[in-house]
Amino acid sequence: MVYSGGVLKTGILNPAINSLISRIRHTNTLVISDRGFPFWPQIETVDISLIDDIPRVLDVLQALRKNFVPVQAFMAEEFLSVNPPATQAAFAAALSGVPTIYEPHVVFKKRVPQAIGLIRTADTTPYANLILESG
Repeated sequence: MVYSGGVLKTGILNPAINSLISRIRHTNTLVISDRGFPFWPQIETVDISLIDDIPRVLDVLQALRKNFVPVQAFMAEEFLSVNPPATQAAFAAALSGVPTIYEPHVVFKKRVPQAIGLIRTADTTPYANLILESG
């Protein structure tokens, strides 16, 4: 992040997301969800959805990876069965170097309440949700 005259000039500009990620510590988790993901009242949610697919989960992931070091990611195994190879490859590339565990969606959702927060996108990709564990 670069500041100039008290104004953030580069990096993540959204103050709610900056606040959220600044509170993530070793082994804490952060959820990045698609637009259809359920609301979890017990965890902080930053909703950045605008219109269909703006922004997408991959947009948020790519922005976060510049300053956030995940050591592990979790995704629903259903993601692999319903999305084309190109979509799977895009997620694999964005998660390069991060071991990814695919588990049933019902198991995946049980991890959500322990997260520090959730960033909701407008992604329409089926099962595009991620849980990132910090290093």
